[in-house]
Amino acid sequence: MPKLINLEAFQRFFRSGQVGGFLLLICVAISLLIANTPSKESFNAFLETRLGFGAVNYTILAWINDALMAVFFLLVGLEIKRELVEGELSSLKSAALPVIAALGGMLVPALIYTLFNKGQATASGWGIPMATDIAFALAIIAMLGKNVPASLKIFLAALAIVDDLGAILVIAVFYTSQIHFQYLAMAGGILLLLAAMNYFGVKKLVFYLIPGIFLWYFIHHSGIHATIAGVLLAFTIPTNETDEESPLEKLEHALTTPVNYLIMPVFALANTNITFQKEMLSGLLSPIGLGIIIGLFAGKTLGVTFFSWLAVKLKWANLPTGAGWKHVFGLGMLAGIGFTMSIFIALLSFSDALHVSEAKFAILTASVLSGVVGFAFLKSVKD
Repeated sequence: MPKLINLEAFQRFFRSGQVGGFLLLICVAISLLIANTPSKESFNAFLETRLGFGAVNYTILAWINDALMAVFFLLVGLEIKRELVEGELSSLKSAALPVIAALGGMLVPALIYTLFNKGQATASGWGIPMATDIAFALAIIAMLGKNVPASLKIFLAALAIVDDLGAILVIAVFYTSQIHFQYLAMAGGILLLLAAMNYFGVKKLVFYLIPGIFLWYFIHHSGIHATIAGVLLAFTIPTNETDEESPLEKLEHALTTPVNYLIMPVFALANTNITFQKEMLSGLLSPIGLGIIIGLFAGKTLGVTFFSWLAVKLKWANLPTGAGWKHVFGLGMLAGIGFTMSIFIALLSFSDALHVSEAKFAILTASVLSGVVGFAFLKSVKD
């Protein structure tokens, strides 16, 4: 019975991700259109408008990137915890392949980027090509329908979830500014309270969500990126392995639609505003451009495929049912769609506006290349 609940939750997440991916594409197109018309100045001014009061007064862009994206990370954290408790990551044997494949898909792109940018001012962007965009990747593989085995879709979802966990750890450890320990201590106190409520069997979500708002505030002021609060909160939400809907599953179901249909499209709308210039084409051949494009497209493909082969060869894991090595190779290409998370890490990596623009353009180029080539390759694979 627990597996039925897990499959049901996965199918709901998968369906929303498919449609959400198309909505993301529309918002990317709108954002690019605005950025290359006279409307860009008024749009940027709108994003810089401040909202709030007292100590909670931020620009609209900051609310999107720090607050709305914390909700996105909350959903990602809920997905990770559910998979660890009752899903694809719940046993060592079932988790081995996506975990090892995701590890390869993070290490190889980071290494490629570092090789191109070693000693450069852009060296700090090594985390950019490590990420896989769940919504876009699942949307592309959903479009393939019966051309790929169902097990491959579950493998990609599990891989992307592990990949997100890796990206979260990278952001927390390497993309954090100066630490303010008094705020961190207060955040720690809130986290202990949430963990205690979980331990003593408190089930009502409101008792987790209200302290979660304070957790976000304290982490935001501690110097650690505020989105990490979403993941920490997610890991304190109670769940179970029975057929009874847990608080975690209830919150996950409630968040999936707004995250995929509102939060991620709004993030794309606000952060893909690239004003195209002739110099950008040459920028694709700069260290930052080559590091991101080759890292995402080639690095993800090689990392996922080689580490998967190694895991199977060493008998640590088995290939997904009905899938062959060509399927894994094509899936590695789709993992090169780094869009949302890659742009997010780019914003944390660089303070120079030119570097941010170059990174965004390279991410867009690499993601389109990975999606189109990965789709065409998997479409051509015969059973």
